[in-house]
Parts: sequence; structure tokens; C-alpha cells
Amino acid sequence: MSVETLRDAALEALQAGAPNVTGPLETLRRAAERALPEMRLPGPKDEAWRFMNLAPLKQQAFAPAAATSVTHTQLSDYLLPEATHSRLVFVNGFYAPELSSLEGLTGVTVGTLRESASGVAESRLGTLAPLSDDVFTALNGRMAEDGALVVVAPDSQVASPIHLLFVSVPHTTPVASYARALVIVGANSAATVIEDHVSAGDGVHFADAVSEFAVGDGARLVHLRVQREGDAAIHIGRSAATIGRDARYEAVLVNYGARLSRLNAEVTQSAEGAEAKLYGLTLITGEQESDTHSSITHARPHGRSEQLAKCVAGGRAHGVFNGRVHVSRGAQGTDSAQSSRNLLLSPRARVDAKPELEIFADDVKCSHGATVGQLESEELFYLQSRGLSEQAAYRLLLHGFAAEVLERIPVSSLRERLEASVLAHTIEEHV
Repeated sequence: MSVETLRDAALEALQAGAPNVTGPLETLRRAAERALPEMRLPGPKDEAWRFMNLAPLKQQAFAPAAATSVTHTQLSDYLLPEATHSRLVFVNGFYAPELSSLEGLTGVTVGTLRESASGVAESRLGTLAPLSDDVFTALNGRMAEDGALVVVAPDSQVASPIHLLFVSVPHTTPVASYARALVIVGANSAATVIEDHVSAGDGVHFADAVSEFAVGDGARLVHLRVQREGDAAIHIGRSAATIGRDARYEAVLVNYGARLSRLNAEVTQSAEGAEAKLYGLTLITGEQESDTHSSITHARPHGRSEQLAKCVAGGRAHGVFNGRVHVSRGAQGTDSAQSSRNLLLSPRARVDAKPELEIFADDVKCSHGATVGQLESEELFYLQSRGLSEQAAYRLLLHGFAAEVLERIPVSSLRERLEASVLAHTIEEHV
């Protein structure tokens, strides 16, 4: 069987058992059905995917994950006290009302795409993350059973963080689930949304996640995305945000789960004076592979963007960061800075970093840079000379490297849990 045939067969197999849906999801599914016959799964000859080996996805048969139940006890490590009454939970892509609670929200409508009769959802779903330019977005559009819908009314200040918890439950055989979210923040409003991808149990599973964010004029959205799925998982995600006039979008993207993971993080400044800030932290060890592709498009004048991407790699892990900043013609006065800083904990670990600038305007201020290094032996020696053990010194330096990203998380319980996970996930490299 040829490579091309294998790709086609794998994509067709993933589409088996497409659900019957209505409303905005039905419109999305029909569009996906038109697009998918012209698509194939990417391979090493595709520039954007050349560092990632998708053989584990192509060579296994993944059946659509069935509706199942989990308990509050099983999710106790992921439930946040700040979002006790502002939590929406999906298990294997199916809404779980018994685990959700929306009593603490005012000025915002939170629900599911499957039950939505909103004209806003109908008109916006699939427009911010077009399925025509990415096979996994199209696959999600065809296979998604449900999804989260968050609509913040204009001039609203949402006090509680909105926690969108997507739980994958592995089975005895490989299964696939499809997470979907659409978040619309009205003009002059402010909200914090946590997009959280976790696993309940061990086993091979594939998670295909797509989230879309529309930030209105003068609005502010803090988007916290955490991917902490099981060691045998395959996770491929896409996050797409559009920012209005004088609006601000700030994202903190933390990834330390899954055997194989990929995230496409895209931001488009659609009006003058918009600001975007992206902070990313990836922690991988063992045989993990993680690929992050970011894209920030400055389409209008006087936009600002700041990006900091960090990766800590141990064992035989392989991390990839490709950051693209595009400044369109006429986007004068753009101010953009991009930095990729990477830390290797093992001589066998590897990180490939590729920052990119595409500038088609002449009155701009843009910079980028990338570094790959190791913990400094002099710093370890200095801390040990002040009375710290070797392991304590190692922990302190590692925490300091990650803190620059994690301190951007305004939800204290989530920040503290992730800080603990940073040390637990990588300290094994030094013990």
C-alpha cells in the first residue's frame, strides 16, 4: 500500500460513524463534507508538519468515542474553586450537565452548540477557524457531537472565570473525540475563559480540538488553554482569535500532556489599535513530541503583539516552535516582539525553533529571537554553595524558568496546580 493510499484510508476511517446533528453544527458538518474529499492527512513532505511523525495516528483504527460518564471524584484534580458555578463539562465530546454548573454567571450566556438556536452561533461558527485550510479542522467539523458556546453581552464584566473542561475517556480500543468551542465577547466587555483538555484514565485516544474567539471592540479576553491529557494520547488542537478595535486578547498556552501533540494558535488583528499577547509553556519528557505553530496577523494600523514561547525538554523528547508574525500592507505603526526560549534537560532531547517575520509595511517595529540551552552548572553550584541540595537547586532554577509564563495566569488555583505539575513532570530528569 502506498503512502498516499495509507493517508487516504486513515482519513476515511476517522470519518466513520459521523453523528447526526442539527443547527449550527449541521451547517458546519455539511461544509466539512464538501471539503474533506479534497484533503489528506499531512506527512513529512508538508513543510508545516515535517517535524511531526503522525504514524501513530495513521496506523491505528480510531472509533468515535461513545458517550460515557465520569464522577466528580475522578475530576477532582481538575475542578477549580474559582469556577465552581461557572463550569461547562464535556466528556468524549458530549455535554455532561451533571458535572456542569452555571449558576454564578451574569452578563453572559453559556450553553452548548447542539442545543443552541442562536443566530450568532450559526453565523460565526467555522468562520474564525476556516475548515477549508486544515484537514483536522474539517475533520472536527464533520465529527463533533457538541461544543461549548459562550456569548458575553456588551459592556459586561464577567467576574468568575468560565471553565470549559473537555474530558477524554480512553477505552480498551483506540477512540477519537472532538472538542469544539465558540466564544464571543461583546464590545467593551471583559472575561476569562479556561479551555482545559484532560484525560480520565489511561489508554490510547485521539483528541481533535478546535476553539474560536471573537473579541469585540474595546473588549478584553484572557484565554487560558491547558493540554494535560494522558501519556498515550494524541492531541491536535487549533485556537483562532479575531480582535476588534482597541481590543485586547491575552492567551496563556500550557502543554505538558499527550505522547504526540500539536497546537496551531492563530490571532488576527481585524481593526486598528488591537493588542495580542501570547505566552506559551511546553514541558515534555520521555518520548513525547510536541509541536506549536503560532500565527499573528497584523491587518490594520497601530496593532501591538507580544509573544513568549518556552519549552522544557528532557529524555528523548522533541519540541517544535514555529512562530509567524505577518504585517499586512497598510498596517503602519505595528509594534511586535517575539521570543522563543528553550531548555534542554537531557543530551538526547531536542527543540527546533523557527521564528518568522513577514513585513509588508514600512513604519513598523518588529523583533524576534530564539535560544536553546541547558541549566547553567555555575548557577546550580552557586545555589548549592548557599546551602541548597542539588535537587532543590535544580527545582528552583526550573521553577524560575517556567514562572515567567505561569505568573500570567490570573486564576490562583490553576496557577498553583500547574506550578506543581512543572516540577513533577520534569524533576525525574535529575533524580
